[in-house]
Amino acid sequence: MSARVVYRARAFDTPDDPFDPATPAPGFRYDDDLGLAVADDGTIIARSSYAAVAAAHPDAPVLDLRSGLLLPGLVDTHVHFPQVRVIGALGMPLLEWLERCALPEEVHLGSPDYAATIAAEFVASLIAAGTTTSLVFGSHFAPAVDLLLAEVERYGLRVTSGLVVSDRVLPEPLLTTPDRAHAEALALAGRWHGRGRIRYAVTPRFALSASDPVLAACAAVLDEVDGALFTSHVNENSAEVATVAGQFPDRDHYVDTYDHHGLLGPLSVLAHDVHPTDPELDVMAARRTSVAWCPTSNSALGSGIFPLRRHLAAGVRVALGSDVGAGTGFSVFKEGLQAYFLQHLQGADGVTLGAGHLLHLSTAAGAAALGLGDTVGDLSEGKQFDAVLLRPPPGTALDLGLRHADSPESALGKVFALAGDADVAEVWVGGDQVASGGFVRPVTPRAPAARRRPAG
Repeated sequence: MSARVVYRARAFDTPDDPFDPATPAPGFRYDDDLGLAVADDGTIIARSSYAAVAAAHPDAPVLDLRSGLLLPGLVDTHVHFPQVRVIGALGMPLLEWLERCALPEEVHLGSPDYAATIAAEFVASLIAAGTTTSLVFGSHFAPAVDLLLAEVERYGLRVTSGLVVSDRVLPEPLLTTPDRAHAEALALAGRWHGRGRIRYAVTPRFALSASDPVLAACAAVLDEVDGALFTSHVNENSAEVATVAGQFPDRDHYVDTYDHHGLLGPLSVLAHDVHPTDPELDVMAARRTSVAWCPTSNSALGSGIFPLRRHLAAGVRVALGSDVGAGTGFSVFKEGLQAYFLQHLQGADGVTLGAGHLLHLSTAAGAAALGLGDTVGDLSEGKQFDAVLLRPPPGTALDLGLRHADSPESALGKVFALAGDADVAEVWVGGDQVASGGFVRPVTPRAPAARRRPAG
């Protein structure tokens, strides 16, 4: 296979899990003059020193990226499409925040015109943050999900999403029935699952708002859509946990509300899990279900400090999620920094996190949680070229920090301490460049306005 382009870069990634004691320090791979040969289909076909890769592919054009730092594309395992405009509403616990901020905004997505605007804002925000792969909580309205996925397809992002379903507790416009939930989900999956880089996610909002019949309908969709993912919330807030226990007196615990219906497996991601019991951790480990850890959201809503040590000890896989809009932005770098802070504050109960751990949680761990570990997550030969180039503006704190870093570990630590959207200079997904110099670049043209609104 011939190379379309050779990239020359200073690059970090984590092909080996730094949480594994067998992985040597510092827990990441760094190359000061790396060559990556990328084929027309976006596959990395050679990785070695630049000199070796350039010699093996003498006819390929070379793009020199050494003015910045190249990282794998960031992976966000929990982010809400409808909540772009409610970021930053502080001072409330979860259930009050939902009632006052998130749910009224989500009702607005019943308007296709409004939903199309939010979809454009949401996708642009993912790209600006360097997020190339994400598990997205969709909308309660099927036409809004169509509009989201059409915008995702236009930019070629790697997104898994679906219809959010509930049949109680929430405002009436957000409610559905088991039959309708099943039918609309199958129709959406039929249109989008496996189309380009898009996959379908079965998504009950949480057990608090989804009765057993709706959860059973979700299980039916999961059975009928081969390769679909499952995602929901669990154990985020103490009041929520107590309410769910009262709603499901015949279940062993919150996790069992999903497991009872066969919804948990290797392609399942539960968000938060701030207040798990040991039996719940055992079930998640046995099912190989992953947890989306959302540090800024947990802090902003006062939900609690994520017990990372207990999850790791139980063998539960963990990755990072921004949880926009309770989370304080789209940047997975910010989530990594907050994760570091919260673990450090726990002392002996916390896990000491180095720069390699943070990069792993932001990239390879998320790819593995979403069943994409063989496709993306690091810059190894055979994987897709999903990547982000950080090039901080001159004179900024990150620019100064990187120019004076005394080791690769110091440089990577400064990335997580200081990087933000303004430092994301270039973004690639599957070899396609979707952002350059602060400008987003669609890979397919926008459909004509008269055809953008889905039929029905």
